Amino acid sequence: MIVTPWKVSGDVDYNRLIERFGTRPLIRGLLDRLGRHAGHLHLQLRRGIFFSHRDLDWWLDMYEAGQPVGLYTGRGPSGPVHLGHLLPWFFTKYLQDAFGAELYFQMTDDEKFLIHPDLSLDDTVGYTYENALDLIACGLDPEKTHIISDVNNIGHLYKLALRVAKRVTYSTIKAVFGLTDSDNIGIIWFPAIQAVPCFIQSAREGRNVAVLIPAAIDQDPYWRMTRDIAEKLGYYKPAQMHAKFLPGLGRGGKMSASMPETAIFTIDPPEAAAKKVMSAFTGGRPTVREQQELGGDPSICTIYAYYYYLFEEDDAKLAKLERDCRSGAIICGECKARLAEIIKRFLADFQRKREKARDLLDQFLLK
Repeated sequence: MIVTPWKVSGDVDYNRLIERFGTRPLIRGLLDRLGRHAGHLHLQLRRGIFFSHRDLDWWLDMYEAGQPVGLYTGRGPSGPVHLGHLLPWFFTKYLQDAFGAELYFQMTDDEKFLIHPDLSLDDTVGYTYENALDLIACGLDPEKTHIISDVNNIGHLYKLALRVAKRVTYSTIKAVFGLTDSDNIGIIWFPAIQAVPCFIQSAREGRNVAVLIPAAIDQDPYWRMTRDIAEKLGYYKPAQMHAKFLPGLGRGGKMSASMPETAIFTIDPPEAAAKKVMSAFTGGRPTVREQQELGGDPSICTIYAYYYYLFEEDDAKLAKLERDCRSGAIICGECKARLAEIIKRFLADFQRKREKARDLLDQFLLK
């Protein structure tokens, strides 16, 4: 199992990651508090997709005490957005709606330029604005959402980044991120830039704001580094919530743009996405007869995972789908065809919203 900000491979054991990274599991009491403020418990909380945290209890305490709270998450714009990227963005909208929080969303177009030899700066900055359309299509509040291009908004970031960089040694960066002598010096500096949105709302408003970062668990090393120096800069340590990875449509591994045949992109033609679904790996038996007699295994099925993570809101219906799979009452072709139709409708609707976002983009960009 490898889980770093730049690479995720192998069978991910989330309990081991909690131990390795020193985080805490999301317990019932925290879920109840989130649900009470939001009016309902998000699917990703009910099903343990967000599973771990640092200081979420403190962040909720601050909110309940009437103190200002904010949100920060982001995207490394190296290509089109896929469904795995949308997962924490939908959840971030839930948090923004529930807590009325400002969101600073960082597009790390500088980082992607530095780590991808085949990408130009024009490429990564271009992806920033294309990916921003997907974020806007998730329904975030334009009055409370600020999209940052590291390259084009460096004037908003640089002073804070310098203050961060002065507090972090090369040996720390090398140890935390596993850098080697062959890595370029831009990557050594970049973690200082990624830390800035933890503090930018506080700096802009002239008061300390408690910030929560909802993101996939692979990004945790950045925040461990940031938490170590936050109080030295006079700011609160950022709190975090960690999400699991949406599986790809192949056998094992997370959804990744590097394997486009196993990823569903938001710009995929709906029919093309449906074909990917129909070719997906399942937990089914080799033949229909065996499936009906012995049942399937939804625990390894990518089709079931998509219902679980995104496309079946009703817990009772999801439980029935699992039972039907295990009992052989449904065969894989039926389950795939149903999901393919759901995803076709989802993409058609999302793509309409994405096109409308072109006229709204300027409202969301950091000013």
